[in-house]
Amino acid sequence: MVAAVDRKRILAAAQEYVARPIETVTAFVSELSPGGPHDFFSQADYFWPNPKDPDGPYVNRDGQSNPANFNDHRKAMIRLSVEMPALTAAWFLLLPEHGQTALTKRYRQHAGDHLRAWFIHPETRMNPNLEFAQGVHGVSTGRSYGIIDTLHLVEVARAASLIARTELSEVEQSALLAWFQEYMRWMKTSEKGIKERDALNNHAVCWALQASEFARLIGDSQTRNEIRAQYRTVFLPDQLGADGSFPKELARTKPYSYSIFNFDVMAALCQSLKEGSSKVAADDLFSFTLPDGRGICKAASFLYPYLKDKSSWPYAHDVEHFDSLPVRTPGLLFCGVHCDRSDYVQLWKTLNPDPTDPEIIRNYPVRQPLLWFANDGWRRS
Repeated sequence: MVAAVDRKRILAAAQEYVARPIETVTAFVSELSPGGPHDFFSQADYFWPNPKDPDGPYVNRDGQSNPANFNDHRKAMIRLSVEMPALTAAWFLLLPEHGQTALTKRYRQHAGDHLRAWFIHPETRMNPNLEFAQGVHGVSTGRSYGIIDTLHLVEVARAASLIARTELSEVEQSALLAWFQEYMRWMKTSEKGIKERDALNNHAVCWALQASEFARLIGDSQTRNEIRAQYRTVFLPDQLGADGSFPKELARTKPYSYSIFNFDVMAALCQSLKEGSSKVAADDLFSFTLPDGRGICKAASFLYPYLKDKSSWPYAHDVEHFDSLPVRTPGLLFCGVHCDRSDYVQLWKTLNPDPTDPEIIRNYPVRQPLLWFANDGWRRS
């Protein structure tokens, strides 16, 4: 069904992206960065100069993105997360029909070139840490919150699990896995990584989705089991309300956007962890509920009416970008399939799969759901 719905979209995107040059963090240098040319650098979105002290530390304006921030590394990574999975999806879609034709090989090779540039080639690869992400002028050179920036590597890792063995040499495969192994080590042991893992809102869920998919790629079943436990014992009890809402996200200045975002990431986490789980019911996170009935299907039930009819949203409107939502939320698809709700899937089909608002794109990490229903045949935890 997903292949049929997305076929034209996938092939059109791949045809466009296969001709585009590849750029990594090394193509964009910022004098503001405290790191080197291979270090990812970004600035905290919601921090602005203080009108009372223009040269002093920046101050927070929650929900209002500062357009003067350096965003070139983010944009480059988002381009990677848009283009590489689309090329992989096109190759995956056409392979059973046409085999290894010149076109499918071209898609596969360009997807592989993205992996080589970002994670393998010494001249262009990114260093496997986020020490300098979401810094705040006059306050910090990097913060734990910055780890959310590599949420855009989640679908890249999933696409890599499909294409790497076919496209990359054994030496290149080893280098790719080594990059993600080192980044996983940093995420799990650094001060910033531990703080982000233990955050109280969507940041922790984003950490978990990243860790789950990176662990899936490198075959780290222990980490995936730890995240299953975190979902059951932390995320549901601490973040999901009795009615299926996310109260911490509703309290933000962009409650609609953040509610959808956290739902999408949590549903994607359930989809990620479904693979490799045992037959024990508690390991199927879509069917798992707390004793009071809270679970991901209840979260979907809460949001569905407001995705179908935004005008019925009873909470405050977002301070920015409210008019750009909703888009084709992957949570609707994943929960529609696994919570046995065909109406969710039907709504998913009607929503925009390719938003153009940069703020929406920044919080939209799953764009090729076809890849999330594919068996990788390379590394399964």
